[in-house]
Amino acid sequence: MSDKQADNELISHDDLWQFPCQYLFKAMALSKEGVEDEIVAVIQKFVPGDYTPKLNASKKGNYVAVSVTFQASSKQQLDEIYLAVNAIESVKFCL
Repeated sequence: MSDKQADNELISHDDLWQFPCQYLFKAMALSKEGVEDEIVAVIQKFVPGDYTPKLNASKKGNYVAVSVTFQASSKQQLDEIYLAVNAIESVKFCL
């Protein structure tokens, strides 16, 4: 293994982030009234602001993708947001 390969392996994914940055958060949830408001309310606990989520319903209308862009300040902040949004009962996964 070359020295360059060894150096590249030492770079973690965290080193690729540059904060603060604009971050596009996406969650897939069951399509129910107000689910986007629940997701935005959780994000606002960590990053106060006025957000207008973008919604994209599935073909059959059973699920909805909720996208919110905000200013992220750290990887830890993002991890906490992902955990909190994933705790919402109707959220199936986050991207």
